[in-house]
Amino acid sequence: MQKNLKLKELIKGLSVKQIVFSLITVISLLIFTILTIWSDIKIKGLTDQQAAARWDAEGGSAQVSCFMAEHVEIDEFNIMSFEKQLEQSLMEVLPAEDKLLQKGRRLFIDAYASLGRITVKSEKSQLEEANAVGIGGDFFQFHPLELVSGRYFSGSDLMKDFVILDQDAAWQLFGSSDIEGKTVLIGDVPHYVAGVIKRPEGKFAENAGLDKTVVYVSNETLESYGASEGISVYEVTAPNPVKNFVYNCVKEKLGVQEGDMVVVENSTRYQVESLIPVILEFGSRSMQNAAVKFPYWENIGRGWEDVKALILLFQFLFLLVPAVIIAVFLWSKWKNRNFTGKDIVNLIGKTKDNLVQKVRREKNKWEQF
Repeated sequence: MQKNLKLKELIKGLSVKQIVFSLITVISLLIFTILTIWSDIKIKGLTDQQAAARWDAEGGSAQVSCFMAEHVEIDEFNIMSFEKQLEQSLMEVLPAEDKLLQKGRRLFIDAYASLGRITVKSEKSQLEEANAVGIGGDFFQFHPLELVSGRYFSGSDLMKDFVILDQDAAWQLFGSSDIEGKTVLIGDVPHYVAGVIKRPEGKFAENAGLDKTVVYVSNETLESYGASEGISVYEVTAPNPVKNFVYNCVKEKLGVQEGDMVVVENSTRYQVESLIPVILEFGSRSMQNAAVKFPYWENIGRGWEDVKALILLFQFLFLLVPAVIIAVFLWSKWKNRNFTGKDIVNLIGKTKDNLVQKVRREKNKWEQF
């Protein structure tokens, strides 16, 4: 009751101007908090950007993606060569205790992908020239698409005759999504349905190229029986002993000229220091000199990069407003002060003397025991 009375007295003592500016300050800080929480939740929901967090819960690893121009020719042998160089570089710089921790587990995970089109047939129907992703390595560790049924397959499997369909493709081919183990023909060669996934939804997903059916096969299958555009994506998650270590390794040792690729450090791309260049490059960011075709997951990632950069601007503004109000308030109080600098010095000295005396009294009490 007394607290309510004090609050009412405090409010009555404020002028209309002070009440208005106080409300503006509170509302600005509230909007800032809402924007921060909402955007963080959305970014954490981008599973394609969170491979490093899933691989290394302690946060000592980085996820880096490389997207290559259409004319770049790279194959599994180039990737194997890079893997050896990366492993050697890591072993040279990792501390001894980290090397011991790596025993019994892989030092890093990586994946590659090619884009293209492929025809898939079943006994009932067929998908003519469907969009396809040819995968290699640990693709689904980087892109854990939501499974409706079945399982993922690895690009490192000895057998290359697996396929993953989205729900639309499964219903077109079989009239069901529970089709694990069913056989389809790709280039008249039997392939087995490993699983069915739910295609990502939303405006960004549709605009990024997920408005149509997508089929996932091995890179070898796409090259042999489909229309492949060649390997254009390489992704790696590895220990990052110093800032940009993995990023620089990809840029310098993958064997692709810098002008023919776009390299992204996914694990830091939504941090403030990474978003500032996005803001500064507004208007020219989408202009690429190299003919780089981004896959749907990178288009979604870039879309959220723009959103996050815009939110950063609003966050700055909603922090600036209360900062200016508080600064003006303090300045007005300083201008109308009824004390001098000497008074402040005396107050500090008096406070210091009181603290010293208090410490001495406490010390004397303990010495008596």
